[in-house]
This record gives sequence, structure tokens and C-alpha cells, in this order.
Amino acid sequence: MADALVIGAGIGGLTAAAALARRGWKVTVCERAASIEPVGSGLAIAPNALRALDTIGVGDRVRELAALQGVAGVRRPSGGWLSRADVEAARARYGDPIVLLRRATVVDLLADLLPSGALRLNTAVRDVDAASGRVTTDAGELRADLVVAADGIRSAARRALFPGHPEPVYSGVTSWRLVVPGGGVSAPVVGAESWGRGLVFGVMPLAGDEVYCYATAAVPAGRGHADPAEEKAGLLRLFRGWHAPIPELLSRADPAGIVRSDVFFMDTPLTAFHRGRVALLGDAAHSMTPNLGQGACQAIEDAVVLAHLVDEGGSVEDALAAYTRDRLPRTTAIVRRSASINRLTRLASPPAVFARDTMLSLAGLTGPSAALRQADAVFNWWPPAS
Repeated sequence: MADALVIGAGIGGLTAAAALARRGWKVTVCERAASIEPVGSGLAIAPNALRALDTIGVGDRVRELAALQGVAGVRRPSGGWLSRADVEAARARYGDPIVLLRRATVVDLLADLLPSGALRLNTAVRDVDAASGRVTTDAGELRADLVVAADGIRSAARRALFPGHPEPVYSGVTSWRLVVPGGGVSAPVVGAESWGRGLVFGVMPLAGDEVYCYATAAVPAGRGHADPAEEKAGLLRLFRGWHAPIPELLSRADPAGIVRSDVFFMDTPLTAFHRGRVALLGDAAHSMTPNLGQGACQAIEDAVVLAHLVDEGGSVEDALAAYTRDRLPRTTAIVRRSASINRLTRLASPPAVFARDTMLSLAGLTGPSAALRQADAVFNWWPPAS
């Protein structure tokens, strides 16, 4: 039985561990944190990622939690639609919905797939030798035939494998994420993003009468408040006067549950997603802005493709070279496209915002299918056949 060591117990790392274990690998997951309970935020699982999750047996369990219905799209701060698409038309086009759910729910589903004893919490990885697969942790040394580095946007493994490669850059926006009760609000909770002058506010219904809200603002990095109450007050000021139910949902937020993060992404793609016996996965390989909702989805894709390729036979090194050839072009295109949308959301001058909104409105006049066609290249992906 071959040994695989996964660095990081986020969604990408857990998916990789589950996919490898399913194929008979002995898996160890090293996570430096004391628990794998993620922050209180939501997550979009798109059709491409749902198909990937089918390969490890949890796709249908995620589908059961789909709560998005009716229409979805982009709105003005006043509430008027700039573009929209019918959710059922999207399901018919791609064969699956986009499922919005708590990130913690996905983590729990994936963690339940791990073999007993596979997860090692409070175990930080200090060094990785790509040639031998030797991994030094603060609990001792481990060896593996395959090392999967899913250690996030500030990946130490990436820096060790590709010294001198540019680090992720600031996207120009900071983000806020929060989950609030949705029952009894004065206006319907409709899945949409609303775009203003350098501001975005997203409203996404979740199962269980909860609402996932997120926002971005084009501000300098490092401006977060230490006081959670002041963070909430700042959000209420930013989005005062926006259409219902945005102010009402914000008023319901628990300040302690608001997560603020400056958004960074890999503006300069890596030349490869592997070195020797080490594969980079998810944000460690191709961190992106959240504008396409594909960060976790691409990590899930990475994981199932990697598990398939290393199970094909031949050397691990050859399999990882194939992994780079498969994943690098696709993820690079998605990173760039997401960054392009991010630039549109950052526009703040009235003439630029007017031109952007006019472009979106005109595109919407060509029919609801126009918005759906824009997603074809992302959603029409299928995992490799076993």
C-alpha cells in the first residue's frame, strides 16, 4: 500500500485525502490547527465540483442541501436587475444546481470519509523534501510516496518548491462574510449580488432558513477593526440605503461572526504544480478572487484529478507531471477571469460605473441564456473516468 501525506485539512486537502483513501492509499493528514472547524461562512459548490464530489460518494448529500430557487444574478444598489438567469434553466443546462451551504457542512462531510486515525491535528509541517517525500513535522519525521501540499494561500510548501516566485498580490478589495437568520425579513431573500461604486453585496439563501451574506469594498489592505462591533457598524454605514433586505440582514449579524479578509490572489501563475513527489493543490497552487465562486470548486477538481492520475500506474513523478499538464491551464484561465470580474467590481467613478452597468444590462437584453453561456467553460467540466 502506497503512503500519501496531505498538508492541510481544508476542503482541498480533505477531498484529496478522501479520494486517495478510496483508491487504497494509506493517508495521513497533517493540520497545524487544533481543530478543523472553519469560520462561519458560506460556500458555493457549482456543477463541476458536484461531479467531482460524486467520485468520492458525497455529491448527492450536497445536492440535498440546495436552497437557491427562482432567479439569480446582478442587481443595482436600488434593487433593479442588471442581469439575471433562471436557476432551473441553469440546472437544466448543466445537469446540476449551484448549491450554497455552510463551509462547515462540507468540511464535516469530507472529514467523515477519512480512515480512522488519518487526521493529525496540532501537527505543523516544518520541511518537505520533494525528491524523497520526507516530511519534517513538529511531532517528528514522516515519509510518503506522495505529498499533497494543500496548505493555503501562504503555502510554505510552495515557497520551498518555487523559491523566488512572486507571492499572491492584493486584489484591491477587502471582503466580509457572515451567516444570519433569514426568517421574517421584510423582503424576499433572492440569490443575487448587488454592485455599486466599488462595493458588492451578495445575498444567498441557505438550507435551514439561514442566509449567507458577503461583501467587498475597494479599500486599501490592512484597514480591519479590532472591535467586532465597529466592523459591523462600518458595514451598516457602507450599505445604508441599499435595497431590502440588505440593511435588515446586516442588522441581524452577530458582530463576533463577521469575518473580514483582505483578498489576495496568484497574479503570476506557477510554472508547475509539482516538484518531485510533491503536488500543490487549491489555494497553494492557484489562489483566486472569489468573484466566480470557484476557489473551493477548483481545489476539489484538483484533488480528484490528482487521485485519478497517481492511480493510473507508473511513477509518482510522471503522474504529477500529468497533473500539472491537466490543471495548470484550466486554473490559470479561471484565476484570470475571476480577477477581470474583480476589476469591474472595483470601479468607483460614476462614468466607469455607468459604462459597466450599461454593458451588463445590454448583455442581459440578449436573453437569460446569455448569462448562462458565460459559465459554460467553468461548469462544463467532468472528472476523469476511473
